This record gives sequence, structure tokens and C-alpha cells, in this order.
Amino acid sequence: MEHIITTNGLTKRYKQFAAVNCITLHIQKGKIYGFLGPNGAGKSTTMKILLGLTNPTSGTFSIDGKQFPKDRIAILKEIGSLIEAPSFYGNLTGKENLDIIRRILGLPKNSVEDALELVGLSEFGDRLAKKYSLGMKQRLGLASALIGRPAILILDEPTNGLDPSGIHEIRNLVKSLPTMYDCTILISSHLLSEIELIADDIGILNHGSLLFEGSLDEMRKAAVQRGYATENLEEMFLSMIEQDNAARKTRVKL
Repeated sequence: MEHIITTNGLTKRYKQFAAVNCITLHIQKGKIYGFLGPNGAGKSTTMKILLGLTNPTSGTFSIDGKQFPKDRIAILKEIGSLIEAPSFYGNLTGKENLDIIRRILGLPKNSVEDALELVGLSEFGDRLAKKYSLGMKQRLGLASALIGRPAILILDEPTNGLDPSGIHEIRNLVKSLPTMYDCTILISSHLLSEIELIADDIGILNHGSLLFEGSLDEMRKAAVQRGYATENLEEMFLSMIEQDNAARKTRVKL
């Protein structure tokens, strides 16, 4: 089992508040890792740390054998990301928007067409971005993350705000990518049913702490041992969160 992303005791504090609290992750190469947790659990902060957008207070991480911060630039060259809603120049075409990114990254010209083909937007590359539907904009955002075919994709809520049809499109696209070109995906979502359909492994965060990491089968086994309902991921997830919240309240009272 080869881990392409590992963290050790990763922590991010803002004064007395721990947004990320000593988490240790193991993300397998070529797999989809689903990151779950309530709002404010620390998912986005963890992703921003991995992207070098914010520095950890303590702890370490490595990506594809490279250590942060020593190999920061080399790490970034291996990662494509979609954090929050993508933004583009509305008066430029989808192709022109991607070409700006291509030039910044110093990639060959065919990278634009390749990225558009990966996300199914080849026939819409010459359409102005402002005329794209919300689902098409999300696909263009994914194309900007995929340009150059990075080894790792970090996607924060890529289906946020989409209708069921758009969610279905993005889900199928994300699910196909590891097989299509052997990439690894770290994806966060509030839609637990979506993660259940695409993820190989999951990590569950609550109040900045990692409550569980492993496969869905391993989670079901853990749920049985703890006496949780095991019919679906949402029930197991909510049981785990509720138990952790109750334990925190008890510790505060003590």
C-alpha cells in the first residue's frame, strides 16, 4: 500500500482555537479519499495547508515523498485544485480562460484542449464563460485543476450549488479520473451519499480532530463494534459526530 499524501500531527491554531487538531492522514496513491465533516470541522483548512495557502502551527506533511516546506514548489507542481467556487473572466471563452492558466504554469498549448476533453467541454471551448451553465462552470473549474494532468487533485465541495443533474455529471467525472489517468483525489463534501458512491477511503473530521480514517467496509465494522446503525454512511457519520459532541460536552462539564 503506497501513500502519496501523509500528515503527522498536523495542527492549525488561531490563538486558542484549533481549526485542525493534530491530525494524521494516509491517502493512498490512485484512490479517491473522501473528506467528511460538519461546517467548521477543519476540512477546508487542512486542504489549504496541503496547498501551501496557510502554514500549519505544528506537525508535518509529505506529498509524493516530498517534504513541506523544503519542497514546497515541487509539491505544488504535482497538485491541481478547486477550492470554493471557480471564478473566470466572463468575457473570455472557456478556452481563453484556460490558456491564461496554461501560460502561468508554462505548459504546452495542447494542454488546454486536453483539459477540455477530460471534462467533456471540447465543443464549448469557444463559448464565453459568462454563457456557461453552473454545471459547465464547475466543469471548467475542474479543467483548470486538471490542466497538465497533475498527479494529485484537491477538490473542496466541487458539487456545491449544483442541481441533481449537475451533481450527477461531476460525480461521474470525478469517479472516472483515477482510472482515466492514474491520479489521486482528495475530495470534501457535505453530500454524504455522493462520497459513499465515489470514495475508496474516507476521513471524518469534527472540531478539527480526526474521528475515523479507513475504507467504508472498515467504517461499517467500527460502527457495529460501537453499536451504531450501519444501513448507510449518513447514519454512521451522524452517530459518530453525535457521540464525539456528547463526549466533548462531558469533558467541558468536568
